[in-house]
Amino acid sequence: MRIFDPHIHMTSRTTDDYRRMHAAGVRAVVEPSFWLGQPRTSVGSFTDYFDALLGWEPFRASQYGIAHHATIGLNPKEANDARCREVLDVLPRYLAKDRVVAVGELGYDSMTPEEDDVFAAQLALAAEHELPALVHTPHRDKLAGTRRTLDVVRESALEPSAVLVDHLNEVTVGVVAESGCWMGFSVYPDTKMDEGRMVEILRRYGLDRMIVNSAADWGNSDPLKTRRVAETMLAAGYTADDVDRVLWRNPVEFYGRSGRLELPDTEAPEGAQDHELVGAGATFMGNSVLRGARE
Repeated sequence: MRIFDPHIHMTSRTTDDYRRMHAAGVRAVVEPSFWLGQPRTSVGSFTDYFDALLGWEPFRASQYGIAHHATIGLNPKEANDARCREVLDVLPRYLAKDRVVAVGELGYDSMTPEEDDVFAAQLALAAEHELPALVHTPHRDKLAGTRRTLDVVRESALEPSAVLVDHLNEVTVGVVAESGCWMGFSVYPDTKMDEGRMVEILRRYGLDRMIVNSAADWGNSDPLKTRRVAETMLAAGYTADDVDRVLWRNPVEFYGRSGRLELPDTEAPEGAQDHELVGAGATFMGNSVLRGARE
C-alpha cells in the first residue's frame, strides 16, 4: 500500500514519526505553512520558517524514504495581524521555488475584512504563478464560512478544479461537491473527522476529487490516520484500487497541477528494512538526523 498524506505539519512532529509513517506505507507528504500556536511578530520569522519547509524538512523526510513538498502562504489567523501583512510581499519569491506545489493554507479563521483581503490577494498570486490553492475552512460557523470561501473562489481567476477546500465534514461537503472544487478531510483522534465517518462520506459522494489527510500538527493528532482510513475502507468492502485512488492518485492529480511533484519509486527494494532508511553520514548544512555517534 502506498500513501500520500496531502496535508501534514511535519515540522511539529518527531523524526520517529517519519519512521512509523514509512512503515505504514507513506511515501509522500505535503506540508502546508500554518500558524505555529505562538504568534509571529515579524516577516523574518516567516521567512526562516518557509526556508525550513524547503530545506531541512525535505532532507529529514528523505532520510526515511518520504518525498516532502510544501505549500506556502500567509495563514488566515495571522492575516489579522498587521505585523504579518508584509509576508505578502515576499511570497512571490517562495512561490517560484521547487517543491512548492500550492499556495496555502489560505482562507478564513474569523471571517474578518482583513482575512477577505489576504485571501483574495493570495488566490490572485496562485493564478499568477499557475499554482493550485489549498484553502482552510474556519473552525467556527463552518457552513457559513465554507459558503463565503466558495464565493471568493468564484470571484478569483482560479478554476474550481485548482482549489482544494479542506477540513470539511458532513455539513460542508455538499456545497463544495457542487462547486467543482476538490474536497479535503482531516481525520483526527478526537475532533474533525474519524475513519468511520470518512468512509460514509465516500459512500455518499464517491471517490472523485476526494482528498484525505491527517493534518497532524502540534495538537492532539495522529500521523498514521491516513493508514487507518485505508484499513477502514478495505474493511468496508472497498478495493485496494479504490484505496490507492483516494490515498495516492487523487493527491498526485491535484498537486501535480503544479508540475513540481518529485515522487519516489513506491516499490521498496527487496530485503530493505526500516532501520536501513536513514542515510548513513548524510547531513544538511552540517546537521544529521542521527544526533551524534553511539560510541
